[in-house]
Amino acid sequence: MTAPAIVANTLDLIGNTPLVLLKGPSEAAGCEIWGKCEFANPGASVKDRAALGIIRDAEARGELQPGGTIVEGTAGNTGIGLALVANARGYKTIIVMPDNQSQEKMATLRALGAELVTVPPTKFANPGHFVHTSRRLAEETLGAVWANQFDNIANRRAHIEGTAPELWEQLDGRIDGFTCAAGTGGTIAGVGLGLKERDEKITIALTDPHGAALYSYYATGELHAEGTSVAEGIGQGRITANLEGAPIDTQFRISDQEGLMWVARLLREEGLCLGLSSGINVAGAVALGRELGKGARVATILCDTGFRYLSTLYNAEWLAAKDLPVFDWLKAN
Repeated sequence: MTAPAIVANTLDLIGNTPLVLLKGPSEAAGCEIWGKCEFANPGASVKDRAALGIIRDAEARGELQPGGTIVEGTAGNTGIGLALVANARGYKTIIVMPDNQSQEKMATLRALGAELVTVPPTKFANPGHFVHTSRRLAEETLGAVWANQFDNIANRRAHIEGTAPELWEQLDGRIDGFTCAAGTGGTIAGVGLGLKERDEKITIALTDPHGAALYSYYATGELHAEGTSVAEGIGQGRITANLEGAPIDTQFRISDQEGLMWVARLLREEGLCLGLSSGINVAGAVALGRELGKGARVATILCDTGFRYLSTLYNAEWLAAKDLPVFDWLKAN
């Protein structure tokens, strides 16, 4: 058995996450489905990688000075990652998020010492959108830097330089497909670009929730959204700077119900407590695996921990109110 890694700096705990073979999804797909355990990052999500990459980039460019402030608009996980990295580097954080995100994320941000600003959810074209609000706050705050995770390509660079080579090494260069959903687009674009550098034949697939427009864009060339989703942190209606040039070969649209089915199965059968974005990613990986066929190896992202959604995904009343299936074990409690 290999001894756990020893690191000299807490920020070195970000990345180098484990990769796990998912038994149920592999059986359903008829091939190997692997999950990158991004919930093992210090902030319990894949967004720690983007947070660290964005802050290091701002420092290298001289924009972020000692004692400065980082401002960002986020569904929560990037804010948590930014707050942790900022604490380790001596910065303050101001986080703007829609007020319909989970209470656990809001409580976590406050616990980490971030200043939290909540705004009503609205379309990106509205100047009150959380992204635009965060940009204005950064402009108004002395010594502040706007993280701009959606259009700051330091986000995807973190995955080109980190996540992609990790996956390649962990799978000994034998990987046939990769898929995940897009929020900022940093993960799928960065991992896709990084893997394609190593083997152009690897299939990169977008897994899109309902209510997002990217499935339509990659299928037809037009941004068009259909339906809705309660998934937090994924789903996009525009081509962000991080998505420009993303090597998307194919695409899948996954419903909340299918994603929740995998959330339930992975918890009950494999002991993994995950959020809905992870369930949607796994459903997409199964779909891609079925297309690639027997013997294929497909990797996806297990984005964050389900403990961040106890008041929503793991709450029977909330699920019922959203007309979503209630997990069997919640019905008995």
